[in-house]
Amino acid sequence: QVQLVESGGGSVQAGGSLRLSCVVSRYTFRAPCMAWFRQAPGKEREGVAGFDARGPVYGDSVKGRFAISQDRGKNTGYLQMNILNPEDTAMYYCAASSSGPCWGLARDEYDLWGQGTQVTVSS
Repeated sequence: QVQLVESGGGSVQAGGSLRLSCVVSRYTFRAPCMAWFRQAPGKEREGVAGFDARGPVYGDSVKGRFAISQDRGKNTGYLQMNILNPEDTAMYYCAASSSGPCWGLARDEYDLWGQGTQVTVSS
């Protein structure tokens, strides 16, 4: 069974940085294309960063501050988050598709999800 495990969350002051990691285990084919989503209390899960056929794509609220990358040789995805602000406080999830393609920020296309890692930004 494929597993996605996030790490790297924590508490940080506004203006700070964090780097999230997501390791995909037990995947028997070429490492899937990963994406990152987040969900704050009382809000819907929103797309943060992913890849589509043209390359990285980002949610409007994180453009210029966050950067997604992936090391397929290590089955690991990363989300570098800079200039964090309290509005970035949420549970962050990595996602992948068992069918393989890069779906960008199309949440419903992803069927593999990690358990989430909490990011808390204080002012």
